Amino acid sequence: MLCGVVGSGNLEVLMQAGGDHTYCCVDIHTSVRDFDQIWESVITSFAAAHQLGGTHITINDMGATPAVVNLRLAQAFAQYNGVTQ
Repeated sequence: MLCGVVGSGNLEVLMQAGGDHTYCCVDIHTSVRDFDQIWESVITSFAAAHQLGGTHITINDMGATPAVVNLRLAQAFAQYNGVTQ
């Protein structure tokens, strides 16, 4: 099952069940370079606050701010939980 959210035109977040229930896989496609540490921080913080094991997340970014990324992740995760439970 796949669900996702596009809310601002510059960021798409897709979530689907997949793989080991211990791990979460995140694929980030972005046009912005040299923000690896910021991406890692945003994803690590979100993962620490949510049970993401067994989830595959795809992020298609065109320059969204970290706050927007976090918001869209939360929206997609809420929708994903509603769909998968």
